[in-house]
Amino acid sequence: MNETRVGTRELKSRLSEYLRRVKDGQTIVVTERGKVIGHIVPAPLSLEERMRTLADAGFLLLSGAEKRKPYQPKIINSSMHLISDSVIEDRR
Repeated sequence: MNETRVGTRELKSRLSEYLRRVKDGQTIVVTERGKVIGHIVPAPLSLEERMRTLADAGFLLLSGAEKRKPYQPKIINSSMHLISDSVIEDRR
């Protein structure tokens, strides 16, 4: 996890900068006199954003999305003789 430790005084004086870091996905660990008192973490993705991520990765189809065509082999063996049988015959 990408995190930065910052004291309360510095956080207060440079809050905008640290909030930009949180927007970029970084976690800010807030300390007071060297002791951790809290964490500022990025907001979780919404359900729609998570579903879009899954759809983009191909794990989910959203309504209205184009369905991917199933895998089609480039060469189809139309004979009753299996290719593995030919390989075994050649080895003899």
